[in-house]
Amino acid sequence: MSFLVGGMLLLWLLEGSIPLLSLKYRKNKMRHAATNFSFTLIHLILHTGFAVVIVVLADWCRRNGFGLTTFFPSPVWLTLIISALVLDFFAGWLVHITEHKLAWMWRFHVIHHADNNVDVTTGLRHHPVESIFRGVFMLIGVLVAGAPMYAVMIYQTLLVLATQFTHANIRLPRWLDGPMSLILVSPNMHKVHHHWQQPYTDSNYGALFSIWDRLFHTFSKLDPSKIRYGLDRYYPNEKDENLPELLKSPFKKQDFPGV
Repeated sequence: MSFLVGGMLLLWLLEGSIPLLSLKYRKNKMRHAATNFSFTLIHLILHTGFAVVIVVLADWCRRNGFGLTTFFPSPVWLTLIISALVLDFFAGWLVHITEHKLAWMWRFHVIHHADNNVDVTTGLRHHPVESIFRGVFMLIGVLVAGAPMYAVMIYQTLLVLATQFTHANIRLPRWLDGPMSLILVSPNMHKVHHHWQQPYTDSNYGALFSIWDRLFHTFSKLDPSKIRYGLDRYYPNEKDENLPELLKSPFKKQDFPGV
């Protein structure tokens, strides 16, 4: 929790100093943050429950020699790398692209994309049902990797920090952002994913590592000055801070023409 709060406060300050885009909040930044914090709180509560299951599953993998890291003796550093790669593939890239490809999952993921002012608070803006999707894919990743609990905790900490960093409205110099995106998801790279029009919305699915998007040809570029947040359909942009509507909208078929 200290990483979540500390990282968010630091990036919140940086957004005021080196903003990437000039955001136009409906009322003010605090009102926008309140809506996103509501989703964040629900997300964290749900994933606290998943943490209990992860502990049990990780222990089972260790005791039964199940998963990639248990097939052969591995030093701690290699266990961490294998675990991070596998967890990021399942709980970062695969769950994300699946949410975009399956209409019944996209309905819930839309809430994340409906934010018209992407900043550090947008990172954990997930509908409660989507949080369950992500938790299930994390469990699959733990099972495939046979990841020990310490590796899961380190990955999840890095994931939270990366999520805040890539959503934060901060401007990085091209000489830094470009090389970073060769391996890690950079702020500019992820902002392309939040552009309001397809096919950009359907690209750059990575969470921590960018290698999955490059490997599976889902990587794309767009100059930050051309980025516009929100959606061109599925959810009315003027209601992107309406918490009750955001929670109910996935269950309303009329909100999703063409799906």
